Amino acid sequence: MAYRYHEKEGDDEKMKKWLWCMILLVLLLYGCAQTNILERIGLTTLIGYDVGKEKKMQTTAVIREVNPEFQSKVDVITTEDNTSKGNRMEVNRRVSKKVMIGQMRVILFGEALAEEGLHYYIDASLENASVNNGVYTAIVKDQVAPLLEYDYQNIEDIGQHIYRLLEQNIQQEYMISSMLHEVGRDYYAVGRDMAMPIIEKEEELIKLSGIALFKDGKMVSTLPPPDSFYVKVIRDTFKSGIYETTLQSEDLPSILQKKTDDTMTVAFDAIRSKRTMTLVDAKNPEFDLTIKLKARVLEVSPSFDQSHRKSVEALEKAIQHKLTKELARVIAHSQKVESDVFGFGEEYRSHVRHAELTKEKWHSLYKNMKVNIHVDFVILRNGVFE
Repeated sequence: MAYRYHEKEGDDEKMKKWLWCMILLVLLLYGCAQTNILERIGLTTLIGYDVGKEKKMQTTAVIREVNPEFQSKVDVITTEDNTSKGNRMEVNRRVSKKVMIGQMRVILFGEALAEEGLHYYIDASLENASVNNGVYTAIVKDQVAPLLEYDYQNIEDIGQHIYRLLEQNIQQEYMISSMLHEVGRDYYAVGRDMAMPIIEKEEELIKLSGIALFKDGKMVSTLPPPDSFYVKVIRDTFKSGIYETTLQSEDLPSILQKKTDDTMTVAFDAIRSKRTMTLVDAKNPEFDLTIKLKARVLEVSPSFDQSHRKSVEALEKAIQHKLTKELARVIAHSQKVESDVFGFGEEYRSHVRHAELTKEKWHSLYKNMKVNIHVDFVILRNGVFE
């Protein structure tokens, strides 16, 4: 019996060794397969669209190729065709590797194209199973091709650079978010319009230069970068990031006017904000918009004693007054161009039964809509923080 036991134990050990050998072999084969795949494909990390000649579609693709030593090379290729598929085939004719779009991170649209309308491009991107709905979208001031084709001295991979530029500014809440699924939601919704960041080339740099406002898929106006704060506060919530505003002498209570002869600049970071949108009149659309914002003051120039309770309360009221004016300005501008990037129309449609709301009907109502803005700003802690 002991002999059989030891014999069985030996067989088990042989089986374990055999299994480990098979696992290692599979891993080695898998590694070789992956290497061979990387040798044969080019990864599209960014794609941009412009208006081409004779109404054709101009496409500029940023393609990263990886060699067997895992060293990468970036190519920027511009083509023109009648469709995106035709442009993709044209790109493949110019490179030695099969072009794949599964790693795409950014889609850019030229300014002229955005003004004509992005209906086709949004539909095509959302319907393409190879395109991740989490890719960032943005508008390029002027044209996409010159911005991507330029030989930057300090940018090795233009696709990765633009992706990181958008990612870090959106995550830190310096800019509104415009992932493909968010843009698609706003595009298809009745009572809501799209908004996207704008980027532009400035000598050797690429920077965020504003926000594009849309109506029915067409870009109709822009806002400067600081207004991203107001747009975001009205659209959803604000959780982090730094914001700076300048209080004019007429905005300052008497207790603060003694501290300065002209203006007072305040920098604060928003810990959290809450937005409440309430429809108070359906016949002639009227809303109550309440913004509750709790923040800490990072810096005040010129400085004053923030341990003085009355001074802090006066500063809270001054900021509330300034925010109310700025929010009203941004909403009024969006009404003028009939771009409801805030979703007032969705709120209207959800509370008015049998409204039979269409995009055209809501835009007509939106331009004359009344909004009563109430801001509650609370300073959580005083002093300077980094």
